[in-house]
Amino acid sequence: MVLIEKFVLPLLIDNFLTVVLIAGFGYLIYRNHFLAHVRTRKFKPPTPPPARRLQFTNREDGEEDQETCEPHLPADLEQIPFVHPRLSPEESQRRAHEFYQLMNKRRSVRFFSSDPVPRSVVDDVIRTAGTAPSGAHTEPWTFVAICEKDTKAQIRQIIEEEEEINYTKRMGAQWVRDLAGLRTNWVKEYLTEAPWLIVLFKQTYGITPDGRKKNHYYHEISAAISGGILLSAIHYAGLVTLTSTPLNCGPALRNILGRPANEKAMLVLPVGYPAKDATVPALKRKPLEEIMVTA
Repeated sequence: MVLIEKFVLPLLIDNFLTVVLIAGFGYLIYRNHFLAHVRTRKFKPPTPPPARRLQFTNREDGEEDQETCEPHLPADLEQIPFVHPRLSPEESQRRAHEFYQLMNKRRSVRFFSSDPVPRSVVDDVIRTAGTAPSGAHTEPWTFVAICEKDTKAQIRQIIEEEEEINYTKRMGAQWVRDLAGLRTNWVKEYLTEAPWLIVLFKQTYGITPDGRKKNHYYHEISAAISGGILLSAIHYAGLVTLTSTPLNCGPALRNILGRPANEKAMLVLPVGYPAKDATVPALKRKPLEEIMVTA
């Protein structure tokens, strides 16, 4: 210990800069030698993971990918010329405004006449709804048209039972207050008064002829678009309707109407003529500047 204190420590202190320089040079020599070794080594590239087939889906409602099937549309699908009349700007403006004026008169009606509506009219408004676009042209919708009184009565009973629970327990005080001005409650006379009920089901997946499941892409929005076109067609045909959402009634409706497990009820639409004493709330629609933004 005495030897270190007398000879080694003074030497280190006196030559500190020299020691630092020697250590630095030593590090540089080691680093250059290591890098040269790394450059000359031959590394084998990592083995890539095996290729796997990707299957895309929009995964609505948390669904899993369906079984792999043949493509819904053939890859060599024939492409045909698109024929569409080109209107003058003046004619386009006239038609657009005319259609707006027509649709602006559309209202949700809760009071129906029992006067019959021809089946052919119902067929055509549903045909029109079937022209809606859909993901990969899967057309994921089913329209069930009901005119049989007993079936309509069963549907009304199911919906009213659930709606009473909704209004008294599920919806909450604010929701009920927001609906008060519409004079609506859980009693749905229109479900049996209207000559027709149309129930729109979305098909969450398809089924091949051999029983396998297949993806239906964007089935929610596709079926919703078809429902919007159906509303327009009903109004254009001189009829009225009401968009009724069967909250918590889907499984029971599917059972009554004998629909398969891949279909879920979206809308129940009473369809017919308005009652002579029908009334509607005095509502106003938002002006264009509140619903449109240009960019």
